[in-house]
Amino acid sequence: MKCRPRRTVPATLTALVVLAACVLIAVVAIQLIIGQSPLFGYRAVTDTLHSTHWSDTTTLIAGGAIALLGLLLLVAALLPGKPTVLPLTGDLDAGITRRSLRRDLQNTASSVDGVSRANLKLRRRTIVARIRTDRTNTAGLTDAVRAALDRRLDQVTPLIRPAVKIQLRATRNAP
Repeated sequence: MKCRPRRTVPATLTALVVLAACVLIAVVAIQLIIGQSPLFGYRAVTDTLHSTHWSDTTTLIAGGAIALLGLLLLVAALLPGKPTVLPLTGDLDAGITRRSLRRDLQNTASSVDGVSRANLKLRRRTIVARIRTDRTNTAGLTDAVRAALDRRLDQVTPLIRPAVKIQLRATRNAP
């Protein structure tokens, strides 16, 4: 199970552009049906398009912008994002969300004696734990945090076990 994030931003932008075009066409069609003069006429659009040349600067810029937008949408659709649900070993459909795993490991690191604050970043293959302590003697604290995180990862059993990196910062310096 590797649930990937939905591509909401590209899908929303595409839907808004298509919706705007449909609304514009519908407004012009309704204006023609009720006998009003439309926002733009068919003849005006065709005359503008017939008088425009492929070598014009505005045509080249508009074509390049549309091609770039299409390429960006294609890249956004093809590149995989970070999985929202990380698979666990064992059952086929077992998984844990990235947010839940990060909060669980952050609570585990914060519960270690001597840790005043813990902040975790869950990356693709690593977990970076930034630990703050009020102790002046920090000997063994990184090992204790690493051991606690390893024990918790053994209990959770992710399919791909991330490496744990600890960054310790003491708020007080030893005299």
